[in-house]
Amino acid sequence: MKNQIKTILLLGVMSAILVSIGGALGPGYLVLFGVLALAMNLGAYFMSDRIVLAVHRAAEVSPFEAPGLHRMVEELSSRAGIPKPRVYVIPDAQPNAFATGRNPEHGVVAVTEGIMQILSERELRGVLAHEIAHIKNRDILVSTIAAAFASGITWVAHAVSFAGIFGGSSDDEDGASPLGGLALAIVAPIAATLVQLGISRSREYMADELGARLSGDPEALASALSKLEHGVALVPPEAARPATASLFIVNPLAGAGSVLKWFSTHPTTEERVSRLLSMASSGRTARGFSSVMA
Repeated sequence: MKNQIKTILLLGVMSAILVSIGGALGPGYLVLFGVLALAMNLGAYFMSDRIVLAVHRAAEVSPFEAPGLHRMVEELSSRAGIPKPRVYVIPDAQPNAFATGRNPEHGVVAVTEGIMQILSERELRGVLAHEIAHIKNRDILVSTIAAAFASGITWVAHAVSFAGIFGGSSDDEDGASPLGGLALAIVAPIAATLVQLGISRSREYMADELGARLSGDPEALASALSKLEHGVALVPPEAARPATASLFIVNPLAGAGSVLKWFSTHPTTEERVSRLLSMASSGRTARGFSSVMA
């Protein structure tokens, strides 16, 4: 129920941002952008997973192509009591991973080529457990819709800015001035990103905890997070995509030498590692697993 409320609020805020763009352009654009917001609502709900996978050029791999990945995903999803998610690989050297899908029946786990190069099998299993925990907790829908909507808002804002700069006129009563279009291109994506920030941090702690209990190995996930934090700082993503950063296990923009890293969608890796090591030392992993799964 909490995630359903979050989804409704998220869709409402993102729709309001989109309609505001239309209002800023002029009265004649309100209806057009209202219809566009409705279409994006429907598209984000039913197609957000495919949109995000396409944005990152992820390709599904079969058990014959990646037997180790499939074996771990099958084991962990069985422990979580959910259907086995589909497995995708992202052609990116930066080490990272994310999960998507509007519910456990449509779950997807995606890993980059880079993550399979630097993590041990034990550490990769911890990462996969974290992603399956996201699917188990049913918080993937909220994050994926946010990513799809933010991507759409960014695209629309940039398109409006381009049209305003090269085709608009400040003398046109129904049109936007070039300066107004430029402002929209800056403000709208930031507003969409800020909405994502409000919902993404706490879910990482919850997925870390449940993932550690699913794998029974919080130290492996802690070790993986430390390696990934170092890896994303050394290897930038192929393309900076702030709209989808919240989906990944570690912020792919953490190493960016720009204001992008100010909009962090994740708690600090140090705090996450500290919590996981505390779980390991206290033995809470074994004691708490059955209650989490109930």
